[in-house]
Amino acid sequence: MVENKSNADRALQLALAAAEVAAENRGQDVLVLDMRKQTALFDYFVIATGTSRRQIHAMSEEVDHKLEDELNDARMSVEGYRESRWIVLDYGSVVIHLFDELTRQFYNLENLWADAKKVDLTDVVPSEAQHLGEVGVGHTASVATDGQPDPSRPSS
Repeated sequence: MVENKSNADRALQLALAAAEVAAENRGQDVLVLDMRKQTALFDYFVIATGTSRRQIHAMSEEVDHKLEDELNDARMSVEGYRESRWIVLDYGSVVIHLFDELTRQFYNLENLWADAKKVDLTDVVPSEAQHLGEVGVGHTASVATDGQPDPSRPSS
C-alpha cells in the first residue's frame, strides 16, 4: 500500500499533538507508536497513563480540543469515557489510548505491538513524561477474577 506523504505527515502531526497535550495534562509514560508497518487500519497509536479518573477525562477533553478545534480534525469515535479506566479516542489515522496504571499494565499494548517503531518525542514531551521502559516497573497489577484489572486492589 502506497501512502500519500501529506496524509502520513498529517497523521504524525496529530499523533505528536495528542502526545504533547497528554504530557501537558500530567500524563505519564507517554508513547507514540508508528503502526504503519503493522496494520493498514491506522498510522499511529498514542498511549498515556493518568493517575485519576478526573485526570484521564481532562487529557481526553484537551486532546479533543487540540485535534478538533485547533487542528480541524474530526474524531470518529470515543470508547470508555464513562468508566475512565481506558479511554480510546479514534481519529482514523491516529488512535489515542488513555489508561489508568493498572489497566495499562494489564493490556500492555506496547508489548503487544512491540514490533512497532517508537516515535522520538524529545522535542515534544518532557523526558519525565516519556515512556522510557516498562510501564510500572517494579509494580504488578492486581487482577480481578473476571480477568480485568481490579482498581479497588492496590498494585504491589
